[in-house]
Amino acid sequence: MKIKIVTVGKLKEKYLKDGIAEYVKRLNRFAKIDLIELADEKTPDKASSAENDAILKKEAERILSKITEREYVIVLAIEGRQFASEDFSQLLADTMVKGYSDISFVIGGSLGLHETVKKRANVSMSFGLLTLPHQLMRLVLVEQIYRAFMIQQGSPYHK
Repeated sequence: MKIKIVTVGKLKEKYLKDGIAEYVKRLNRFAKIDLIELADEKTPDKASSAENDAILKKEAERILSKITEREYVIVLAIEGRQFASEDFSQLLADTMVKGYSDISFVIGGSLGLHETVKKRANVSMSFGLLTLPHQLMRLVLVEQIYRAFMIQQGSPYHK
């Protein structure tokens, strides 16, 4: 299995990079993990809705260029479906059973995701109504993917 995490923006904080690297290392026994960082567009202060839409479209083009038609795509969006960890684990297991060997997760930039990216998704997933920095969301996501595999293994990691 191959898991791709496509994100908008560059991760700068060492502590987040270290945490992500630890979970990627742990995940390597279950799947090949590919982390793809895409450039984000500069958002002017007090940008109009048209400016924001143009920014989202540019970021969407970059995102969609990294996703093939054969991938199962899960986008992170505040309006998406919330999963308990066990249900998320089951979603990943079911996806593999359905014949998908490549799963891509997408985390947008500070403005979120353009509708074209959301429409491409097989699942829209939310980690709740809290606003989290996009950089921190990467760490939370890789930990939850690791947890999902540990649940499938019957590991006591998930208590």
